[in-house]
Amino acid sequence: MARFNTVFVGAEGRSSHRLSYCLIAMILLGLPLAQCQLEKLYVDETDMHLLVDETHLFKLIQIGEYNTTLQVASQIQHADIVQFVPPVVDMPGFDKPDPTMKHTYDICAYGKSPGHSEVTFNVTPAGFVNLDTVFLRVTVMHSNAIYVISYIMGWIYFVAWSVSFYPQIYINFKRKSVVGLNFDFLALNVMGFTMYSLFNCGLYFSKEIQKEYFNRHPRSLNPVQLNDVFFSLHAAFATLITITQCFLYERDGQRVSMIGRGILTTFVSVVIITASLGAANKIAWLDFLYYCSYIKLCITLIKYVPQAYMNYKRKSTEGWSIGNIFLDFVGGFLSILQMTLNAYNYNDWISFFGDATKFGLGLFSLIFDIFFILQHYVFYRDADEKKYDLEAKA
Repeated sequence: MARFNTVFVGAEGRSSHRLSYCLIAMILLGLPLAQCQLEKLYVDETDMHLLVDETHLFKLIQIGEYNTTLQVASQIQHADIVQFVPPVVDMPGFDKPDPTMKHTYDICAYGKSPGHSEVTFNVTPAGFVNLDTVFLRVTVMHSNAIYVISYIMGWIYFVAWSVSFYPQIYINFKRKSVVGLNFDFLALNVMGFTMYSLFNCGLYFSKEIQKEYFNRHPRSLNPVQLNDVFFSLHAAFATLITITQCFLYERDGQRVSMIGRGILTTFVSVVIITASLGAANKIAWLDFLYYCSYIKLCITLIKYVPQAYMNYKRKSTEGWSIGNIFLDFVGGFLSILQMTLNAYNYNDWISFFGDATKFGLGLFSLIFDIFFILQHYVFYRDADEKKYDLEAKA
């Protein structure tokens, strides 16, 4: 049985108005007194992390008493991952229920195998307590060391991706030229990071959009964290710096191509149309942010193509920073490695292969990074070296 503790909350917890309303409702509607108590039931934590074969004690807390015995049973999504002892908590009834009394019940969680599981609760008899908001997210893992390594990797690739913009800015400044840097790539990049910033800022700062999200996913966490907001805003800012350099330094007549303008016009049209629908309450603002994220995904798939084709036509990578590519490769490689470690640690290979978007985009970026490295050091190495020699002699 669960350990049972009782605490008197205090006279200030009483509400004469609420009790009067309850008595009136009982008389007029014939409802049982237990349904009119100041009832509240909750758990003292909603996210739990366990190792395999580890136990963890948490509390089920009841405020307000009833004149009948209640049984609260845990409903575990994946019973092979976690076990609760006891699985059913008995809450005794009282002859004179006190709506201000607090009772706590200790429940022991045992990690059986790695994975993720949601836990909800049912109460018998029904109708006394609303348990819709009482739930637990349980994560059981193989190793805490792998968890720490994965966490550190996350910060490393965050830093690598954030710093990756600056080698190109430095090369442009040093050469006083942006010749060799494709303008379609820059235009697509700033559009993509603007869309990413809109998505992140909307979900992180807007309470209304957060409410929409949690109404659809009541037991989820906000997918956007502060570091996501910082990265997207910083990426858009760094790209704008590079675009500013294009107006200040030599560019040899380069401009955004007609194809690039057509693609950007299509994306801008989608943004304007969906934003108008959102303003007219035809779609939710959360859906508008999803459209922004889809645009970002599309741009990630195509943005490297213009630069790779330009290098091929020029038979040179001069003006295109290889430092940017190395840092992007490190970030992408660690991102996929982190996904692999997490999949093993939580035995969650379904989400690893099931999240085709994240895995596919990461792999696609790595393939392009490798291609750019080959262009720089293998395919056009001799051409670049000859050009450097001619410039040195001149």
